[in-house]
Amino acid sequence: MTPEVQAQMLNPFFTTKPVGKGTGMGMSISYQIITEKHRGQLNCISTPQQGTEFIIQIPQL
Repeated sequence: MTPEVQAQMLNPFFTTKPVGKGTGMGMSISYQIITEKHRGQLNCISTPQQGTEFIIQIPQL
């Protein structure tokens, strides 16, 4: 994932898919659920042409 895509990936309606394929809401909704509902963190580690890793941390109750 390029740094430009990574900087925008949590914005609602942002997508890298062609028009008509997807809404661009998945990452935005995921981030909102993790951070607001569970008070957790969503981190992204990405190297272009090598892969992307998402780390979800949710605190224990």
